Amino acid sequence: MEWSDEGVILSVRPHGETGAVAEVFTRAHGRHLGLVHGGRSRKLRPILQTGNHVDATWKARLAENLGHFTVEMRKGYAALVMEDAAALTALSSLAELARLLPERDPHPNLFEVTLFVLSFLDEREMWPALVVRWELALLEELGFGLDLASCAATGARENLHYVSPKSGRAVSEA
Repeated sequence: MEWSDEGVILSVRPHGETGAVAEVFTRAHGRHLGLVHGGRSRKLRPILQTGNHVDATWKARLAENLGHFTVEMRKGYAALVMEDAAALTALSSLAELARLLPERDPHPNLFEVTLFVLSFLDEREMWPALVVRWELALLEELGFGLDLASCAATGARENLHYVSPKSGRAVSEA
């Protein structure tokens, strides 16, 4: 079994002396885990940073196995936000929340939104609103979509302050 796809690094943890287990959110294959041989080397360590956009090739004998990743850098979003603590926190939050997605379940729309948000993390006035929109898209993908357009009780579109836990719709203060 083998496939290639673009993805975003969600997490990396050490495995053995030189290897690493990478968790990658891909466009067509969803959240996937794989062993990266030499993942803790000087060559691969900069690539395997949370939030980096990569080209990944996954190989395994069976589809159910852990498999092996080979990765190549497309864009290093982690390096863009290293100087900004708030943007770095947003990047970490995106990666951690994406881990709520079921493993190996594709979410191509959320992947596109993720890349869009990552591309704006270096623009301080833009990314906070985009991260909130990303979180709403994540809730939608997980089956907990919110309808915040109008009040569930009155239909009013102004002065909306609460979200009904039962219906997932906005509720006005009145």
